[in-house]
Amino acid sequence: MAYKNFQVETDSDGIALVTWDIPGKPMNVIDQTSGIELAAIVKETSENAAVKGVVITSAKEAFCAGADLTMLTGMNQAYVEMHKSKGEEAANKFVFDNVRELSQTIRAIETSGKPWVAAINGLALGGGFEITLACHYRVAADNPKTRLGLPEIKVGLFPGGGGTQRLPRMMQPMDAVQMLIKGDAIDVNKAKGYGIVGAVVPQADLVKTAKDWIKAGGKAVAPWDEKGFKLPGGPVYSKGGMQFFPPANAILRRETYDNYPAARAIMQCVYEGLQLPMDAALRVESRYFSKILRSKEAAAMIRSLFVSMGELNKGARRPQNVPPTKVKKLAVIGAGFMGASVGFVSAQAGIEVVLIDRDQASADTGKGHAKTAVDAAVAKGRMKQADGDAILARISATPDYAAIKDCDLVIEAVFEDRKVKADTYTKAQPLLKEGAIFATNTSTLPINSLAEEWKDQSKFIGIHFFSPVEKMMLVEIIVGKNTGDVALATALDYVRQIKKTPIVVNDSRGFFANRCVLRYIAEGYEMLLEGVPPAMIENVGKMAGMPVGPLSLNDEIAIDLALKILKATEADLGANAIAQDQKNLLVEMVEKRGRLGRKNGKGFYDYPEKGKGQKKLWPELTTLQPKHLDPDTLDIEELKQRFLVVQAVEAARTVEDHVITDPREADVGSILGFGFAPFTGGTLSYIDFMGTKKFVELCQKLERKYGSRFTPPKLLIDMAAKGETFYQRFAPKKMAA
Repeated sequence: MAYKNFQVETDSDGIALVTWDIPGKPMNVIDQTSGIELAAIVKETSENAAVKGVVITSAKEAFCAGADLTMLTGMNQAYVEMHKSKGEEAANKFVFDNVRELSQTIRAIETSGKPWVAAINGLALGGGFEITLACHYRVAADNPKTRLGLPEIKVGLFPGGGGTQRLPRMMQPMDAVQMLIKGDAIDVNKAKGYGIVGAVVPQADLVKTAKDWIKAGGKAVAPWDEKGFKLPGGPVYSKGGMQFFPPANAILRRETYDNYPAARAIMQCVYEGLQLPMDAALRVESRYFSKILRSKEAAAMIRSLFVSMGELNKGARRPQNVPPTKVKKLAVIGAGFMGASVGFVSAQAGIEVVLIDRDQASADTGKGHAKTAVDAAVAKGRMKQADGDAILARISATPDYAAIKDCDLVIEAVFEDRKVKADTYTKAQPLLKEGAIFATNTSTLPINSLAEEWKDQSKFIGIHFFSPVEKMMLVEIIVGKNTGDVALATALDYVRQIKKTPIVVNDSRGFFANRCVLRYIAEGYEMLLEGVPPAMIENVGKMAGMPVGPLSLNDEIAIDLALKILKATEADLGANAIAQDQKNLLVEMVEKRGRLGRKNGKGFYDYPEKGKGQKKLWPELTTLQPKHLDPDTLDIEELKQRFLVVQAVEAARTVEDHVITDPREADVGSILGFGFAPFTGGTLSYIDFMGTKKFVELCQKLERKYGSRFTPPKLLIDMAAKGETFYQRFAPKKMAA
C-alpha cells in the first residue's frame, strides 16, 4: 500500500523500515494524514506474517516535532459547534473519541505482536516522542541536535498519547513528573541514563543497530504488559509512593498556584494511572486530556504561544513590498551591558559586529562581555571552543565612529538621555553608507522626538531589546510617524536573523511593554503605600501568574531608573502625569537611602555577596509605609485581580492609542516581554476570555475603590456594549500561504 507521509520497505530479513517524510514540510508533525496512515501501517505490518519486526525513523533532520496544534484548535471549534447543535454529551464524546484515536494507534504499536524499534534522529518531541515510547526499543543518533521531550505543558496541554503513563513506568516518578511538568527536552546521554534510550550510535549506524536488535530476538512485549512488572518507584501506596506524591503535589501548588489546569491533570494522570493496568490508565489519560483541551487556558496559550508566535516569527507584520534583507555587518554604538549583549547575540547569528564606545578601554570592556559569555558556555558544555572563537572573531571594538561606514544597520544603545543620544546622532549621521538603517534601543523616549535629529527620518526606527538580551526572546520594533517600509522590513529581518520574536508598535512614551509592566510595578508601590505587607505583595504577584513580585522586578530593572522615568515623565507632561506619593517613595529609596536595586546590592531586597545565600526583603521597608494593614483582612483574589487588570487595561489603552494595531503582538509581547500570566494567553486574551463586558465591570469596581488607573477606555466600553472581543474587532490579517 502506498502512503503520502510514510515510505514502507521490507528487507530480505522481513524487517519493515517505516520512514516518516511529510512532503513539503521541514519537519514531520502528527497531522490527520499521519495519524490515519500510521494506524494503517500498524495494522498492515501486524497482519502480514512475512513481517518479523518494524523500524520507524525519519527522512528529515528531526524525527517529529509533535502534534499539529492547529488540528487540535480545529477540534475545539468543532466541539463548540456540536455543543450548540447536539448538546454537551455528544460534543464531549466527539472530543474524547478523537483524542482516543491517536492514543489507541500508539497502543497498537505496543501490542502488535511484532517488535518495533524507534531509530531516533534529531528532535523527537510531544506526540512524536510518545510514538517512540510505545516502541519496544529505542536507538538514538549521537548528535547534539537530538533532543527528547514532552513540551505540551508550555502551550497549556499535556501529553495525550500515553506519555503520562509510559514515562513513569520507565523511570523514577520524580524524574518523569519533572519532565512532564517542566516540558524541557533532554539530550541522548541523559535519556540513556534514565533508560529511555537503549543505545546511542553514530547517525550512519542508526537503522542497522535498530534492525540488529530485532534480529537478535528483541521482545515484542512492553515491560508493563508482562506479569510481575514492578513500577520503578514502587506502588503508589507504598513507602516510596508516599514519599513522592504528597510533597510533589505541594511543590506543584507552590510553583503553579493552580493556574495551570494541565499541570494538575498531569499529577492526576500519573497518580491514578499507576494504580491501573495500561489500557485503563490510557483511558484515564484520554479523559483528562479531553477536559484540558477544552479549557480556556489551553485555547489561550495555543493561540498566543503557538499560532500567533509562529505567525510573527514568520514575518506576519513585514511589508510585502520590500525584498528580503540580510544584515551582514552591524555597528552598536554604546558598548555598555545592553549594547555589548546586542553585539554578542548578533555575532552568534553570524553577523560581523563592531562595538563603538567613547574610548578603546570602554569598547574593549564591551567585547569582554562576549568573551565572558563564550567562556561560560564552553565551560558548561553548551558551546564548542572553536564556535566560541569564531563568534569573538566576528566582534571588533573601537572608539572610531568611522567604523560604521560599511555597516548595513547601526544600533544606538547609549545612555537614556536626549542630549547624549543627540550627540551620538550628530557624529554618526554623516558616516552612514547609502541605504543603511539607523535604530535606537531606547526603552522609553518617544521615537518621533528622537527622529527630529535625523535628516532622512524614513531610515530611523526603534529596536528595543529587553534585558538580559541573551535570554529575553522579545524585541519591540518601534515605528515613528516617518519611518519607512524599508527600515521596518530591515529591522524585522534582523530580529528574525538573531532568532528572536519581533512585535511592531507605533510610537508612544514607554511604547507597549514598558507601559504595561510599569503599571505592575506601580501597583506594587500602591499596595506598599496602602500598608499591605511587602511579603504579601510579592507572593500575590506570583500567585496572579507573574514570574516575580513587583518589588523584586523593580530591583532587577533598577529603582533609580524607575525614578528617572517618573521624573522625565513629570518634566515632559507636568506634575499631574505621575503619582507624587510614588515619586516620594522612590526619592526616599534612591536619594536618601542609596538603595538602587540589585545592581548595588540593596533595593527593596538586600542582596548577599555572590554565592552566599538568598536575597531577602529589606527589613526596614515597613518603616516607609504610612500604615500597616492586617493581612488576614485582605482579599487575596482582589489583590491578584489588581495586578492583572491594571496591566490589561493599559494594554487596551495602547490599542485605543494605536500603539498596538494587532492583538497578537500585545499577547505575545506581554508574555515574552514581561512574563504576563502565560495561562491567560496575554493581556488582551485575558480580557477576551473573561468577556469584555465582565472585564469592564471589574475595572469599574476597582476604579470606584482604587482610582482612575483602572478606568476602562472608551474603546473597551464600546466593545463591551457590542459584545466584541479584540480578536473579532481587530482580526489579524491572514498570512499568504
